[in-house]
Amino acid sequence: MTTLVEQPLASGTRDEPGGSLKAVLALALFESRRLLTRVPVLLAFAVYLGWTVWRAGRAWGDYPALQDADRATQGAPMLVGLAVLVSVNQAALRSRRHGTERHFAVLLLPHWCRTAAHALSVVAAALVTAVCVAGQFGREALRPGAIGQGSVGELLVGPLTVLLFGLAGLLVAGLVRSALVAPLLVVLFLFLFLFFSGLDYGSRWLLPAVEEPTSNTLPSDLMGRPAAWHALYLAGLALFLGLVAVLVAGGRKPAVLAGAAGALAMTLVGGVAQSGGDSPQLVKARERATVHPEQVQSCVRQDGSTYCAYPEWGPQVGDWAAVVDRVRSLAGGSAHGQDVVVRQRVDARYGLSGDAALDPLKRPHEVTVGTQWGGNRVPEFSAAVAGVLIAGDEEAATSICDGRIVPLMWLAVGWESDPLAALRRVRLNDTVTGSDSVLQPTNGLYMTEAQTEVLRALLDLPRDEAAARVKDRWDDLTAPKITAARAAGLLGLPAPEGEDKCLS
Repeated sequence: MTTLVEQPLASGTRDEPGGSLKAVLALALFESRRLLTRVPVLLAFAVYLGWTVWRAGRAWGDYPALQDADRATQGAPMLVGLAVLVSVNQAALRSRRHGTERHFAVLLLPHWCRTAAHALSVVAAALVTAVCVAGQFGREALRPGAIGQGSVGELLVGPLTVLLFGLAGLLVAGLVRSALVAPLLVVLFLFLFLFFSGLDYGSRWLLPAVEEPTSNTLPSDLMGRPAAWHALYLAGLALFLGLVAVLVAGGRKPAVLAGAAGALAMTLVGGVAQSGGDSPQLVKARERATVHPEQVQSCVRQDGSTYCAYPEWGPQVGDWAAVVDRVRSLAGGSAHGQDVVVRQRVDARYGLSGDAALDPLKRPHEVTVGTQWGGNRVPEFSAAVAGVLIAGDEEAATSICDGRIVPLMWLAVGWESDPLAALRRVRLNDTVTGSDSVLQPTNGLYMTEAQTEVLRALLDLPRDEAAARVKDRWDDLTAPKITAARAAGLLGLPAPEGEDKCLS
């Protein structure tokens, strides 16, 4: 009697050199295509691209600061990362869901090699995200009015977030073989994001993307964000999760163990370094740029006026000068030819965590301009220039509470192609009727209902006629304690019916 003995199944490796590697790469290419065509991933990228296109130009107008634009690339990739997390987890559990796990025993690749292929498919998703991030940032960087410089470390956060989330989903698939775990993990990540966002500086940097609670734009050398260390932390953590997933799947090779140890070391080094806080040198530099900006600024003369800016804002001097010239062109008396000093200012003492208001300057004919430009910042700056031309200095201008507001706001918005739209943008509540506050780079102004009525009537006149009336009665219109009714009479306009009482 002959006994048949079954030969054992082939081992998980090929005989020819490089066979396993080629098979892993082939499987990784296949899984990458499947991952990138999964519905959740396609929807996430569609939302990402749609949001980016819609938001383009809205945050900074035509004058983006690249040290802000790089951080703006970090939020949307988190959505892509969550979609990749779920999709990779489902892909790794596909054979279990379909009951085909036993069939993999006849394949030449062991389980840990298949896990490595899934990990490489996550890299493909991260690379696609990197292309999107580069396009988003590149669009802002190519704008003619772009200033400052971005950080490579900040730009890496988006792709590394996708890589981290995807490999986390792969690791969970190896630890818990249930398709319900991935959605629960998404909820957990969202909870941790909300929890850590409210903690102190060091704890917040444990998150993939760290948002700042301010809209301040600082010079790039005063940012103080440990972007490079954070990128190292994310890269190390993502690599560690991926290698642990391979270890869990049975790939206990010396190279994998050594790689996991190295990745853990990267994570610890980056995590510790990023939580160090601001250095004494940075604190001193921020104090100097805030309290004594003249020590770090360059000044240029243009048409008699002086413009002082932080080094990166030199290209915007021409735009400031154009506004100053247009405001002065509408003024009468000595204000028509008055030279001013435009000083760029920002409160950098608290970094990006502060949003303190700037105190008005007391030096004669010196005007504050901020570090943001375009959009609403233009009429706000022109209002500040107009106030200094009328009152003599910023501190006196911000305390104006009489009919001088009418010629002041005429100078601020009368030169605009659409003065009413500019008036709406410069007022706190976006109104063109009634009383409202007027925004400026420093303390704002207050317009009464009567003052608004007189200004609206003045803006309804042809521009040349209105400008002539203002210049003819300039001295009377800019006299202290003038009422809105008196200003209307001087300008030949109907007397206002609204209240003319300032806030106390």
